[in-house]
Amino acid sequence: MPILPITVCGDKILRKKATKVSKVDNNIIKLIADMFETMHNANGIGLAANQVGANKQVFVVDISAAEGYEDTKPLVLINPKITSKSEETIGYEEGCLSIPDQREEVIRPKKITIQFQDTDLKTQIIDADDLLARVMQHEYDHLQGILFTDLVDEETKKKLKKPLNRIKNRKIEVAYPISTSADYQIL
Repeated sequence: MPILPITVCGDKILRKKATKVSKVDNNIIKLIADMFETMHNANGIGLAANQVGANKQVFVVDISAAEGYEDTKPLVLINPKITSKSEETIGYEEGCLSIPDQREEVIRPKKITIQFQDTDLKTQIIDADDLLARVMQHEYDHLQGILFTDLVDEETKKKLKKPLNRIKNRKIEVAYPISTSADYQIL
């Protein structure tokens, strides 16, 4: 299972709405395995397919390294759809492998219900709260072409302008491979 380069802000695929997966073939199974390997290598807890250059509605989550979530099993969500969100919101500092070394507080619903398909394309539903809900919303947003930096206030957006330009121009050092061009895409 190779470690894939991670796309960074400014890469075109991160702004595309991901396409639906109609069948789970060997390419999708390999993509999922590579996504887990890539995410773990970069010390991430969630990764969307477009973050590794695949324009597919797939994301993986593994929050078992977080305190209090050690027994939470890794998840694969195909063609996800958030079907409900709580009115109660909570702010929490988020980061993103596609936006290295930048962390900002993002307000999100505390609880969600998400419907998705598993690797057998069987429909599943999860009610999630707290960290799991946050990670799922973050990764779901990726599949919609939304980055967490889109959800911060105007003052924070101004503060992020220079760091985001450095990332976009690949004038950064990270401990994992990143895409080499804004046009990078594998699937």
